[in-house]
Amino acid sequence: MSESSLVDPFGRRIDYLRISVTDRCDFRCTYCMDEDVTFMPKEHILSLEEIVTTARTFIKMGTKRIRITGGEPLVRKNILWALEQIANTPGLEELTITTNGSMLKKLGQSLYDVGVSRLNVSLDTLIEEEFNRLTRRNKFKQVVEGIETIAALPFNRCKINSVIMKNQNDDQILPLAKFALAHNMDISYIEEMPLGAITAHDRAESYMSSDDVIELLSNHYQLSKSSATTPGPTQYYKVEGEQGRIGVISPHSHNFCSSCNRIRMTVEGRLLLCLGNEHSLDLKPYIRATNQDKLTLEDAIIKALALKPEQHYFNLEEEPQILRFMSATGG
Repeated sequence: MSESSLVDPFGRRIDYLRISVTDRCDFRCTYCMDEDVTFMPKEHILSLEEIVTTARTFIKMGTKRIRITGGEPLVRKNILWALEQIANTPGLEELTITTNGSMLKKLGQSLYDVGVSRLNVSLDTLIEEEFNRLTRRNKFKQVVEGIETIAALPFNRCKINSVIMKNQNDDQILPLAKFALAHNMDISYIEEMPLGAITAHDRAESYMSSDDVIELLSNHYQLSKSSATTPGPTQYYKVEGEQGRIGVISPHSHNFCSSCNRIRMTVEGRLLLCLGNEHSLDLKPYIRATNQDKLTLEDAIIKALALKPEQHYFNLEEEPQILRFMSATGG
């Protein structure tokens, strides 16, 4: 099948797939899930073999980059095996992982050895007490040691991701930049996305725009907007005198829908065509199909792409329209 088959109704080439391998996580970040979140029954989720088969099908159809997400992907048993199978598939240009960093000290070298290209580590504060409050777990030192581990390995441009919330962790914008740049890593500041209803958390009240973040950092660094294109939604800024870059992901203030090249597959095999809409197709019946007369997985993927909307309509002032949590979606 030709690469041109992965094109949506608006002419956007879809060459980037994010796969959630688990909805489970060893953290309970306040903006991501409730403490008493109910996880999916194990029998509902795809096996690693099914995930590998699906990833290879997408690569055959023209997918160039795959990001493995969760939940926390590294808590999935035998994940290294699956990563190696995907990384070694001809045609794939990049395999990346988004992780909370808690297992990187233990697994960093192994991730590099099986062919992972780079890692994004979620870190929203460098104050240990605040970290414990935001994540509801006491693993700050593990995460910092994990970041130091991967910074010493020859990955390609690892990155820190930070969700910035007004009056909660906006005092950490500069410290996080200093930390990332000191480790020759990029950093992306992310505007919070309204996915799932979170108890006792007002997203409109905590919203901080990317423009405010860049304005603050411009008082401390010489920043120049980078013209380099990236597979994801990040707008990068070069930092004078530094190897690392500062980036922003702005689903509210500068929505990036017009250049969207991404789709996501949830842990139970549902293909999500847009992070901010419910347009989707359940691929599980096609992944598990044994009847050759049924629609093939490749045909189902083409059918699903026809559902991809032109853009999302996030509104922090309203109740979340998307009821699934980011942990179940795949970041």
